[in-house]
Formats: sequence, structure tokens, C-alpha cells
Amino acid sequence: MSKLSLISLAVAALQLSATAHSIEWPNGEKAAVSLSYDDALSSQLDNAIPSLNKYNLKGSFYLMMASPVVGDRVDEWREAAKQGHELGNHTIYHACSKSQPGTDWVAPYNDIDQRTVEQMRDEITVASAFLKAIDGKNTRTFTPPCGHLETSNGNYVETVSDLFIAIKGSETDLPQGFSKIALPDGQSGQELIDFVKKSAKNGGLVQIIFHGIGGDHIAVSREAHESLLEFLHENRETYWTDTYLNIMTHLRQQ
Repeated sequence: MSKLSLISLAVAALQLSATAHSIEWPNGEKAAVSLSYDDALSSQLDNAIPSLNKYNLKGSFYLMMASPVVGDRVDEWREAAKQGHELGNHTIYHACSKSQPGTDWVAPYNDIDQRTVEQMRDEITVASAFLKAIDGKNTRTFTPPCGHLETSNGNYVETVSDLFIAIKGSETDLPQGFSKIALPDGQSGQELIDFVKKSAKNGGLVQIIFHGIGGDHIAVSREAHESLLEFLHENRETYWTDTYLNIMTHLRQQ
């Protein structure tokens, strides 16, 4: 089994005086955990949400609005929002850079290298309007598809930051090393649990970005996913597991 991919976000070019240890979590927990799910996949509705509900945990689902899983199952996404899960913005078409390694699958018409920042802002604004039609909410967070930020005329994330409470992976106002992100692909439940334990030691924010759960792509098994949820459920006094929106709203208030 390969080791869990870990990206340490050494952000904040302008250092804040705050440190991870100065952050107070809502009920005295030692760290926060954000479970997010990208791309609007069937396995998320079929497997992830029922498991989250079983353990009374809330997740953040970043919907790529052009996915047929959005249009065909919109009532289920609306119900997920009513249950307290977050519906986040993941653009309409999920444009990624065709010039990056391993992106041969990117269609020429969906190559972010050929887009402009103005086009991306327009697309993201429309995606948020679609999401509001599903959950009725105005406040939202965003996850950039593939983590690719550069268009033909610049970094588009910088032009949409005013539209969101937070942008995943671009939390530039957090203390250095405060946030740890994992992108699982085939890991076991124990590996996911070990990542949380290790990454939470500094009292910061642990982020796990899932895709498929027991199916679809970049997947982990249902069993691995459920093992992690059971662990988080049994250790609520240590880990505050909530939506990315709620966690970042809490951090903004501090």
C-alpha cells in the first residue's frame, strides 16, 4: 500500500502573529477535520452520505455542475444540504491544465491554459447560482479543479476570492503549517486514521479530499472510509469534524 499523499500548506506570505496553538475550537477539541468530496460522483450519494449520516458527521461536497449526477439526482443533493452537508462550488466544467503531467484526459475545449480569468469568474459565478437553486444558500466555499490555478492571463483564484468564505488549498491568512491536506487514492482505513492523528498534533486543520467512495475514480473503499468515520465519531472530544464552510467561518471569526 502506498503512503498517503500529504501536502503541507506552508502559506501566509504575510505571517500572522497567531499560531495553531492560539486557535480555540468550539468545544475544546484539539484539532478540526474537514472531509470533502469532489466532482459530484454517484458513489458519494450512494456510499459517502449514508455513512456520514450514520455517524452524525457532516461533509463538504464540491459539485461539478455539468456532471449528469447533479442533474439526474438533484433532489438527493438537495436532501443532503438539508441534512447539514455543504454543497461547494467546483465550477461548471472542471477545466484543468492540459500542459501538466498526467492530464492527457483533459479535452482541448476544457483546457484552462486556453481560458482567461474573466471566463473562469463568469463560470464560477454561474455555478454558484445553480447551487443556490439547489440549497437556497448564498455563502459558499470553493475548491479549484485539479488544483490548477493559472489561465492564459493569470491566476484566476485571485479574482474570485471575494465570492467565497474560503478557497481550499489557498487559505493564505492561516498560520504557516496550520493546514494539512491529503488526497487519498486506495488507502486503508488505518492509513487515513494515522494521517489524522499525525496531522492533528499541532492543533490545526486536517483536510481530506476524497473523490470516489467504493467506486468511480481516485477511490477508497467503503470500508476504509467508514473506518475513518467511526474513528472520528468515537473521538469527537479530540477532533471537531464539520463542513469546510463551518470550520473556515469559525476561523475567520477568530
